Amino acid sequence: MLRALRREPGFYQKLWTLSLPIVLQNIITTSLGFADTFMVGMLGNAEMAAVTAANVPVFIIQIVIFGFQSGMAVLVSQYWGRGDTDNINRCMGVALYAVTGFSTILALITFLFPAPVLRLITPNEELVGLAVRYIQIVGFSYIFNGVSSIYAGVHRSTEFPSFGMILFAISMCVNTFLNYVLIFGKFGAPALGVTGAAVATLTSRVVEFAVAIGFALFNKRIPLRLGCILRPGRKILRSFIRYSTPVVCNEALWSTGTSMLTVIMGHMGNSQDMLAAYALIGNIDRVATVVCFGIAASAAVIVGKEIGQGRDRQRVYEVSWTLLLVSMLVGAVVTVLELALLPTLFRPVLFPLFKLTPGAAAVAGYLTVIYAVFMPMRAFDITNITGVLRAGGDGKVASLIDILPLWLVAIPLMAVTGLVLDAPTWLVCVAMQAENICKCPIGLVRFHSKRWINDITRAAES
Repeated sequence: MLRALRREPGFYQKLWTLSLPIVLQNIITTSLGFADTFMVGMLGNAEMAAVTAANVPVFIIQIVIFGFQSGMAVLVSQYWGRGDTDNINRCMGVALYAVTGFSTILALITFLFPAPVLRLITPNEELVGLAVRYIQIVGFSYIFNGVSSIYAGVHRSTEFPSFGMILFAISMCVNTFLNYVLIFGKFGAPALGVTGAAVATLTSRVVEFAVAIGFALFNKRIPLRLGCILRPGRKILRSFIRYSTPVVCNEALWSTGTSMLTVIMGHMGNSQDMLAAYALIGNIDRVATVVCFGIAASAAVIVGKEIGQGRDRQRVYEVSWTLLLVSMLVGAVVTVLELALLPTLFRPVLFPLFKLTPGAAAVAGYLTVIYAVFMPMRAFDITNITGVLRAGGDGKVASLIDILPLWLVAIPLMAVTGLVLDAPTWLVCVAMQAENICKCPIGLVRFHSKRWINDITRAAES
């Protein structure tokens, strides 16, 4: 293991130079959601559970946007290795068409049919009533967020992740300030409660979109080629469909599956406690995994560029193995931190601060321990699936490794334990993470086969 971690001078400097802005961007993005949860949580347990339920379809939109961004990155990182900015613009054009169309359709569905959508998630009419206006407004914010995320993703895939960090920092500041003003009615504004959180999110995404457009017009590093963006061409479209569709389907099915876990919570006997605890610990977990996702995003850029530059397969394999080991070590550190913070910060400070009921606090404790124990395994899966395998053009197999354990193991186990057997809450929480026991060994076998290493840009041209 130590031998595999030894790399040429400058390797780790490059890794952390790429990773740190991505980590900070992910912290900023997660903090935006955490700010919503915190401020809405100050209104009460029911309001926090309502926003959690309303964010299920929003979460699907976010993940599918991330899927298009990741699928685009497969091509962009390899074209960047070849210095081909015209084809980078064409890839961005296809992704923008796809993201804008998808997010607009979902926004219209949540606007026109908010209550039926919410009843698919929870039968609790109190939560549905609280969340209707929130889901109607917040869905439109992701039309703007989709465009800015794709543009930020292009810069991330071309070794300039700092742009995304700055862009989403601006968005977070605007969102947090407006949350404070509109939720609680400060500075003469009306106290809109849950609806105020939605208005704040929409406004911050419009500002984010405007900043991205302004930067794009004057940026010379990846100059805009409007002809390439508006008319990407059939060749790039075919390449995008071939290599990005598995990634997009992966993220869509994964987000739907993860949302099914939330739906199961919403139908359990202690649904309000489960949803309130998940709202808090889910956000904490997203903060805890940002370093893992940062390494995974950097791995996609590094591995994709290595392949695009024509490096031999053994070199690509060794670099990727180092990145996977680093990710697992980071996951182990996060495990220790989470377990240490549970008795020292979470139980005595955070749980009372968020007004969790005794039942919700117990669920939150179970979730924290279970997330922490599985963290090293999850870190490996994140970097292997979303970083290494995808960068090598192995999106189809990566998708199967990611999706099948969730749908065939975690969801059935959680449904049986939570809805049929009425099992203890801690066992239901374990069932949520059962997929990782399957993913890790299967992913490891695929990685060691080296069959995932493909130069997809040259294959597309031929």
